[in-house]
Amino acid sequence: MNTSKKWWVLSVTSLGSLLSALNFSTLIIALPDLIKGLQTGVLQAMWIMLSYMVAQTVVVLLAGSMADRFGRKRIYMWGMILFTIVSLLAGFASNAGILILMRILQGIGGAMVMANSTAIVADVFPVKELGRALGVNIMVVAIGQIIGPVLGGWLTETFGWEWTFWFNVPFGLIAVAWGYWAMGMSDAKSSEQKVKKLDRWGLLTYTLSVTGLLLALTWGPIQSWASPVVWIAGICFLIAFPIFLSVEKKHPSALLHLPLFANRTFSMGMISAMLNGIARMAVMFMLIFYFQGALYYDALEAGILTIPLAVGMLFVSPVAGWLGDRFGERMPATLGLLISMLGLVGLAMDTWLDTPYWHLALWMTLISVGSGLFNSPNTSSVMNAAGPKYRGEASGIRSLTINMGMMLSIAFSMPIITNTIPHEAMLAIFSGTQVGMEGGSSALSGFIHGLHGVFWLMAVLMLIGTLMSYLRSGKPLAQAKGAQV
Repeated sequence: MNTSKKWWVLSVTSLGSLLSALNFSTLIIALPDLIKGLQTGVLQAMWIMLSYMVAQTVVVLLAGSMADRFGRKRIYMWGMILFTIVSLLAGFASNAGILILMRILQGIGGAMVMANSTAIVADVFPVKELGRALGVNIMVVAIGQIIGPVLGGWLTETFGWEWTFWFNVPFGLIAVAWGYWAMGMSDAKSSEQKVKKLDRWGLLTYTLSVTGLLLALTWGPIQSWASPVVWIAGICFLIAFPIFLSVEKKHPSALLHLPLFANRTFSMGMISAMLNGIARMAVMFMLIFYFQGALYYDALEAGILTIPLAVGMLFVSPVAGWLGDRFGERMPATLGLLISMLGLVGLAMDTWLDTPYWHLALWMTLISVGSGLFNSPNTSSVMNAAGPKYRGEASGIRSLTINMGMMLSIAFSMPIITNTIPHEAMLAIFSGTQVGMEGGSSALSGFIHGLHGVFWLMAVLMLIGTLMSYLRSGKPLAQAKGAQV
């Protein structure tokens, strides 16, 4: 591919990444108005937000694997088309049930886009430039995280919650037209890949196991860990997942190519990516609780105050990609996780009711800078380790591990906070329908203690992630042959 064409392709995937980032951050701000408009409860509003993430996580591995068979560009483009159509329909939803269904479909479209975005970039950029290209993608995600809260607040206040979905439509149409012009909808090898036998049993057992796990992880902290739904979903996961692994070992066209994990660079990169995802999402959750519940800011103000969590990524990601391309991916990725860990330690020691905001902004910026240093070299590392044949699958696994990390962050952090805040108050504060906590100074003191516990736990997980990242291959992947699997 000529030099200019590959940058046009990068612009297509960057636009998809921007829409994905905006989709999450704008909706959080709109939740209070959405609850009033649909006359629904806080619990249903939380599922409106989480159903997209759950659906995306369930489908993303399948989307990556199917793209290796039917063409990455084709699956990417149909995902963008589905995402755009459902965004239009979601704004017309008359009740929470319909909107949750729309969000599930939107999540499926989002999975088809995100699972193939990285693989498409890896297909058109040479190994020595891949980190820099992925850094641009990550920079665009940071832009979405920065402007999302402001955009969501403005759209909701000016036009209504429906526009947090409808604003996706013109951008989605542009993305589809731009993608068709810049890269088309077919891949050179798609005709060969079509003849591969579909892994039906793998697909069934994967869907059952991952759906069961995610349902347990989201239902437990939001409703009750003692709920029959949690137990049934957990049992479903425990039964289906070993069967899935057994099927994948034997199937000639497995949904999950298990030998990928025998490659140390790939497996260590995936583990560290999941741990980074757990810590970043937990920090965002906890700081929203802190700003709204303890400091009495509203949802829009809380979203704006967390902007430092993205600012560092915006400026550091392209530089980190260049460093990884030039000197090898291991050191910038590992240093990034170490810096993020220091930011978490700072939050754990310095988050009090009277802490100056610039202190918090400093620690958030450190975490953001660390993520910026880590993400693009780590992604470049695992994609090159997978090799061209399994790039679509590797991209899907990467998206799966990041989304799974976000789900695990809820499961890890929510139980700690629910010991200090009443369950209903917790949901109301996070959805923006309640500002401040009842119970006076004793409740606030307990909350701050719980907050410190979450930050210390995340710092420990980040330390483990740092060690995992360092244990990957030390050779610059620009000089490596990729995974021999």
